[in-house]
Amino acid sequence: MRIFFLSRSLERGGAERQLVATANGLARRGHDVRIGLFYSGGSLERDVDGPQLVQLGKRGRWDVLRFCSTLVREVRTFAPDAMYSFMGTANVLAAVLKLLWRGARVVWAVRSSDVDYSGLGWVAALNGRAEARLARFADLIIANSGAGKAHAVASGMPASRFLVIPNGIDTDRFAPDRESGTALRREWLPSGCDVLVGLAARLDPMKDHATFLRAARLASDRDPGLGFVCVGGGEGAYANEIRALAAELDLAFRLTWAGELDYMEPVYNALDICCLSSITEGFPNVVGEAMSCGVPCVVTDAGDAAAIVGEAGIVVPRRDPARLAEGLLRMAALVRGGQASDTRTRIVQSYSLEQMVVRTENALKEGSACERV
Repeated sequence: MRIFFLSRSLERGGAERQLVATANGLARRGHDVRIGLFYSGGSLERDVDGPQLVQLGKRGRWDVLRFCSTLVREVRTFAPDAMYSFMGTANVLAAVLKLLWRGARVVWAVRSSDVDYSGLGWVAALNGRAEARLARFADLIIANSGAGKAHAVASGMPASRFLVIPNGIDTDRFAPDRESGTALRREWLPSGCDVLVGLAARLDPMKDHATFLRAARLASDRDPGLGFVCVGGGEGAYANEIRALAAELDLAFRLTWAGELDYMEPVYNALDICCLSSITEGFPNVVGEAMSCGVPCVVTDAGDAAAIVGEAGIVVPRRDPARLAEGLLRMAALVRGGQASDTRTRIVQSYSLEQMVVRTENALKEGSACERV
């Protein structure tokens, strides 16, 4: 097949990483794959291996006519069998392209759930409404989580168009290698502590760092052997607010702010427990990646997190620091006793990258080739 992916950019993010992994996997399976990008220069462009990058050269929000002309020309020249658009404006444009030119099967990616547009500005809200209205023109809509599908359907997208294909985890890349995490562990684990708990998430209200920090305070009061690290970038009012809360909770000795890191494999291998404190998620990649590295997880019941960890992790309610602290304490006891479940086997068997690529390949050929969820 000739497959044309369409995305705003390849800046670092969970959806963008999955796009690259899917496109690379399809190219390895012999397909002619191109990735059209509104904006160039994203850090994940360097990970593209096989597909051709097509820089569409968008110059800003209001560069519409020239940009659309370039996009139409590229699509007509390539004449793809399938156009796979990733979220938001890309989905809207793919639907419009189908109305103008019916040469390709149009497949949308929906990668989030419970999106609150009130804080994202009027353009994002308008785009969200347009996406819901135009969804009926997509031949297929692929959600990466049951939660994402449920939210999209509630927003007005037709349930009959949906297929759920969970994200794929590169289990060769994300593998147990404790030696690779030794230096970070030495840097992050406070003196006198033996269990390192990590939260890997950008500084964003949806990730609910406040609940994590309050849980860290409660858990460490009962277990002095716990140390904590927050990995992820972010600036602005929320970042300042969260750092102020950490100071108020007197976590300076126990908590490290690691910032944004380029490579997550050594991060996971430095941890004893990976924590997810999110209010909303679709498919949280961080949970699957940590589990693939053999790290047990304590997660809030957000998105498909509970389905991913299954019996191998601990699931607690959202926005409940006390219950999250209890979960961390229980998991710390299991880790110390060598009783934590085999998390890697669950990911290899149910969420491998190869499974995701093959299911996507079948979906792009013909939606009926995959079981609808």
